[in-house]
Amino acid sequence: MATTRRRCQLVGAGSCLAVACEAHRPGGHGGGGAEHRKGGVAIQLVGQIAVGVVAALHGYILVLEMFLWRTPRGRKVFGTTAEFAEASAPLAANQGLYNGFLAAGLAWGLIAADPTGFRVKVFFLACVIVAGLYGAATVNRRILLVQALPAAVALILVALSR
Repeated sequence: MATTRRRCQLVGAGSCLAVACEAHRPGGHGGGGAEHRKGGVAIQLVGQIAVGVVAALHGYILVLEMFLWRTPRGRKVFGTTAEFAEASAPLAANQGLYNGFLAAGLAWGLIAADPTGFRVKVFFLACVIVAGLYGAATVNRRILLVQALPAAVALILVALSR
């Protein structure tokens, strides 16, 4: 018997991607797919939540870098002095704007229908990962844990939900 990988076409089947979609065949391991669908919906929900968390994080970073950079809270988060914060405020605001674009792109991915939503989420999560890797290499290793790792986890979940 030849097996092929294909996307399940059943309505409500979530994002099933299985070898010949055994779960949705009559008599398959899912008895028509009920169990398989539940798992697919759960992973989709967790993936959507993870993408939402990454988007919210980047929205928060936008606020910190654009509006709170010079405040005690902003200086504490980024470990800067008042003098440095004052001198670098335009640069920080520019960085904040870019973080806002990442947040907006992820939000778009959450509301757009597939396949566009899936593609947009993958693209913007990849952007966050690359930016996090670069920031960790050039600025502070903590960026790897704060930005790149959550985005990588979200990307894995999004890919698994497909």
